[in-house]
Amino acid sequence: MTVRAPELARVAVALALFLVAWSLLHVGFYEREQIVDTPVYERYGVAMRDGDVPYRDFEVEYPPGALPVFVVPALLSGEFRSAFEWLMALCGGAVIVATAIAGRRLGLGLGTLAFVALAPLALGSVILTRFDLWPAMLASFALAALVHDRLRLGHGLLGVAVAAKLYPGVLLPLALAYVWRRRGRREALVCGGVFAAVVVAAYLPFVAIAPGEVASSVGQQLSRPLQLESLGSAVLLAAHDLFGLDVEIRSSHGSQNLAGTLAMLVGIALSVAQVAVLLWLWVAFARARRTPSPYELAVAAAAAVTAFVALGKVLSPQFLVWLVPLVPLARRLGATALLAVALVLTQLWFPYRYWDLAELDPAVAWLVLARDLVLVALLALLAQGVSGARHRTGAEPARPQRQNAVATGE
Repeated sequence: MTVRAPELARVAVALALFLVAWSLLHVGFYEREQIVDTPVYERYGVAMRDGDVPYRDFEVEYPPGALPVFVVPALLSGEFRSAFEWLMALCGGAVIVATAIAGRRLGLGLGTLAFVALAPLALGSVILTRFDLWPAMLASFALAALVHDRLRLGHGLLGVAVAAKLYPGVLLPLALAYVWRRRGRREALVCGGVFAAVVVAAYLPFVAIAPGEVASSVGQQLSRPLQLESLGSAVLLAAHDLFGLDVEIRSSHGSQNLAGTLAMLVGIALSVAQVAVLLWLWVAFARARRTPSPYELAVAAAAAVTAFVALGKVLSPQFLVWLVPLVPLARRLGATALLAVALVLTQLWFPYRYWDLAELDPAVAWLVLARDLVLVALLALLAQGVSGARHRTGAEPARPQRQNAVATGE
C-alpha cells in the first residue's frame, strides 16, 4: 500500500492537534477535582515489577491483555502517573494512525482525523487516567485491517483487543460474517481459529496457574450491579426527582450503584435489551441481501459498540473513548455530532460534579440522563444504517469520492 504525501500530511496535522489537546488537558479547567484510576494500575504494575504473578499472587480485575500498560510505566519511571499518561498519549496517536488507515479505504480525510484528535478536549481529563485508549487502539487497528481485506490479521488483532478488554468481542460476529460472505465458510473458520488462538494464548498461562482467580476476574466484570451512570439508573433517578421514587446507592465493584429489587430488575431488563439489540445487529448484517462492503462493516461495528455502551448496566465515562475512533467511520454527520454532544455532556458532570450525582443532585442526574439518551439516539441512527444495508441489493458500492467528504461528515 503506497502512502501519498497528502495522506502523510493529514496524519501529521492530526497528530499535532492531538498533542495540543493532550497538553491542554493538564491545565486550567481540566485539572479540577480529578477522579483517577492510576493508583490501582500502579499497584498492579509495581507488584509485577517486583516479581509477583498476576492473578496468582494478587487479584486483578482486568483481562491479561491489560497487564502490559500497567507494568511498563512501573518499569520505566519512578513517577508512575506521568509515564502512564505518556503511554496513553502514544496509544492515542496510534488510534489516529489506525483511523487514517481505515479512512483511506472508506474515503475519509482530515475532518475525521481532526475529530478523533480533538475528542479528548470534549471528554475531559478522564482519558488521561484510564487505560481505555489501549483496547481502543487495538480494536481500531483490527477494523482497519478488516476493511483492507487483511482478514486473518484483523482477527488476530481483534483477539488481542479482547484480551485487553472484553468489549471488542461484540465485533467478532460481524467480522466472521464479513469474511464468510466475502471469502466463504472455510476462510471464516480459519479467521475464527486465529482469533481463538490469540485469546487462548493470552489467558492460558494464567488459567494454568490460577484458574479460580482468572474466572473470578471475568465474573466480577460480568456480574456488576446497575451503575449510577447507566441508562437504567438515570431513568430511576429521574423518577426519584419527579415522583419521589425511593432509591438506594451502594458502593461496590469500584463504582457507585443503585441497590434494591427494582434496580436489579431494571438491570436485568437493560441487559436483555442490550443482548437483543446486539443479536439484531449481528443477524441484520449477516443476512444482508448483498455481500457487505467495508463501509457497511464500519457502520455495523460502530453500531455494535454503541449498543454495548448505551445499553450496558455499567456506563463509565471512559467507555466513550471506545466510540471515538469508530463512529466517525460511519460517514454520517449526524452520528458524529451526537457523539460530540455525548462527550461534552459527560464532561459537564464528570469528574468535578460526580459526587453530587452520588448525593442525588437532580441537576446532575438530568445531565446524566440527557447524555444517556443522546447515546440511544446515536445507536438508533447507526442501527438505521445497518437496517438499510440489509435491504439494499446490487453490487458493492464504489469507494466514496473525496468530493463527498463534507456531505458524509468530513
